[in-house]
Amino acid sequence: MLSVEGLTKSFGDKLLFKDLNFGLQSGQKVALVARNGTGKTTLFQLLTGADAPDSGNVVYRKGLRVGFLPQEPVLNPDHTVWEAMTEHLGTPDSDEHWKNEAEWVQMLGKLGIQDTHQPVKTLSGGQRKRVALAQLFVDDPDILLLDEPTNHLDLNMIEWLEQRLSQGGKTLFMVTHDRYFLDRVCDTLLELDRGMLYTYPGNYAYYLQKKAERIDAEASNIDRAKNLYRKELDWMRRQPKARGTKSKARIDSFHGIKEVAHQKTEEKNAQLEVQMTRLGTKIVELHRIAKSFGDKKIISDFSYNFKRGERVGVIGENGSGKSTFLKLLTGELEPDRGKVVVGETVAFGHYAQGGIEVQEDQRIIDVVKDIAEVIPMAGGKKLTASQLLERFLFDKQQQYAQVQTLSGGERRRLFLLTVLMKNPNVLILDEPTNDLDIITLQILEDFLFDFPGCLIIVSHDRYFLDRLCTHLFVLRGDGTLRDFNGTLREYREVEKAERKESAKATRKAEARVDAVGTDAAGTGRAASAGGASGAVAHQPEKKKLSYNEQREYEQLEGEIERLEARKEEIAEQFTLGNLTPEEIESMSRELAEITEALDVKTDRWLTLSEYA
Repeated sequence: MLSVEGLTKSFGDKLLFKDLNFGLQSGQKVALVARNGTGKTTLFQLLTGADAPDSGNVVYRKGLRVGFLPQEPVLNPDHTVWEAMTEHLGTPDSDEHWKNEAEWVQMLGKLGIQDTHQPVKTLSGGQRKRVALAQLFVDDPDILLLDEPTNHLDLNMIEWLEQRLSQGGKTLFMVTHDRYFLDRVCDTLLELDRGMLYTYPGNYAYYLQKKAERIDAEASNIDRAKNLYRKELDWMRRQPKARGTKSKARIDSFHGIKEVAHQKTEEKNAQLEVQMTRLGTKIVELHRIAKSFGDKKIISDFSYNFKRGERVGVIGENGSGKSTFLKLLTGELEPDRGKVVVGETVAFGHYAQGGIEVQEDQRIIDVVKDIAEVIPMAGGKKLTASQLLERFLFDKQQQYAQVQTLSGGERRRLFLLTVLMKNPNVLILDEPTNDLDIITLQILEDFLFDFPGCLIIVSHDRYFLDRLCTHLFVLRGDGTLRDFNGTLREYREVEKAERKESAKATRKAEARVDAVGTDAAGTGRAASAGGASGAVAHQPEKKKLSYNEQREYEQLEGEIERLEARKEEIAEQFTLGNLTPEEIESMSRELAEITEALDVKTDRWLTLSEYA
């Protein structure tokens, strides 16, 4: 469906990649991973036609319709949601217009957009992303090109999108840092590393395993080449100027050996360190705090005392007030009622969603120097601003470049540096994973895992939250806040069970109402028919399950449990990362079949449970 041939791209003296070749087959689901600043976004732009290569071709099969979801959807701010949608519809009086209009309404409802008259300029980032997704799905293109599709989406929307994309024969090419999304949607990973493209047929866990094996193999090849290079270098130095044909061949071979021997495989990783100031027993105390904006309640009445070493994840739908809650903790906002008491030893480090506020023409090194020329680090060490930047992967040449030259992920890394260099003991992180590449994410996770202070994290990255947080605050969006002692994975399981029980209770209540209505109507008819004769109306009995239905109901419970258990087994196998490509393909098909079967059997179980 897509063929990329000999693709080369440079910016000035910087060669991003040379002679890249790969293809995309029908039904394939491919993710591109790479470090920030190495050409990931550029390659994506070449595929969409937003940029042109220095050489090479991007060729789509003739007649294909290509759909593109950019990281930040471009919608006319002066339009309403409905006007933004109808840009994609036919003429107002056409049959195609009305057919599509019905699909738009249905799709927007699924994506939680109810007010179609709302101006686009008033939409949040998550709402804009959902409108763009609705456009994409209703257009139903042959190939979907998705750039960070989970950015700005809340957990429910991410899981909905994950389920939709993993089903059916959709052909996908995406850039994403969401590792659960990679595991559950993609069947192939492409890694852009030092200008080379590597293909891994499998999920994220398989990629990590095979990448480690590749790096080990490269290191062994380079070691062998270095030994041979020393030997050949000695021969070269001893050769007379006049050389024969055999010598010429050996000289040519020497230059190839030299090139391999001088390759570098060691990956430079950011070194995150912090000299945490001492933290006392009193950290942050919330005493019956309440906060609203007009009629919108964020928190109604909440009390809590944070403890040392605590790791709290803050989750909730977009617009539920997560960022507001963080600002209440730091004192950036005052509660309407109640009080927030902060301990004397607390040093906040607040990584805000908005990022760093600097002048675009400011030099990177000056951003750091404006905070401190010399920075104390763990173990009594001191680093200059330049040394600290190098530890965060900004080499000396880049340090003197302007901020405007940085990619989105590099800006995030610079912002993280400015937060950590203040040596906080309470870290408050608002969507820290947005725009960060997977490698930097792993380093950040390792650092936070060992961070001895208090962590409070707002994130939609399920992998990130599951690894770091053992306690959750769930904002409901109606002023209530649920305090859940457990991981995100555990919370989602509890929430799923609660939804099932709630649905069961609702259906039983509806069945009782229907029975009462039927009974009342029957009694009225009987009384009317009996009249003076005094005929007595009998209440109809509530429908009971037949013998076969009762057996089916009992069997369904066991079948659903077995399917859920098998689904967990497959997820665990994917996480271990020791599957062959054939096993991955087979298990991916089985997982899709299990998911579909669970939906059907659960619906049937709920129907029968009304009368059980």
